[in-house]
Amino acid sequence: MPDSPTPLPLLCHPATPAPIISRIDASVELLAGDRIAFRYCLRGDMARLRVPPQNIPARTDMLWEHTCFEAFVARAEGSGYREFNFSPSGQWAAYDFSDYRQRLAEDPPLPAPLITTRLTEGRLELEAVVQLGDLPPNPAGHAWKIGLAAVVESADTVDGSHSYWALHHPAPHPDFHHRACFLAEACLDHV
Repeated sequence: MPDSPTPLPLLCHPATPAPIISRIDASVELLAGDRIAFRYCLRGDMARLRVPPQNIPARTDMLWEHTCFEAFVARAEGSGYREFNFSPSGQWAAYDFSDYRQRLAEDPPLPAPLITTRLTEGRLELEAVVQLGDLPPNPAGHAWKIGLAAVVESADTVDGSHSYWALHHPAPHPDFHHRACFLAEACLDHV
């Protein structure tokens, strides 16, 4: 098993500054047992953030209206992708898209990811582990292109509630679906 990957910094969209957050890092790691872990670490003033409380780990829509972490996974070839939403509450969602923001009529029938959240002074960590079979099919040896992102809700961000964080912001407004945001990669030789 290789060493844990170096965390990648998520950048705050300039239109949604959040001075109470000092940084957010994210990483992707392939695990034994045909699993993949998406990890996020937010550092800042936890007392001023709105973090959803623990809840029943169920599939739930509209998680992005509150603090949540997201992963967008696409094959290297083609325009389709899958969006995952992971809430600190333990709730989650997954959506399939055939092309940029072209959501398929039915959501993929997936088992719940294993979501672990740790909240300490100055830090919120979330790890979401999913089965590799829950990612879009990918030929052996080809890398998945992955966008890692976060929506953070607080009482005093500039717009009054939310800031938007991603590996890259190619548009004047936050847009995690933009393919230029999919900068992380994960590759297996035997998928």
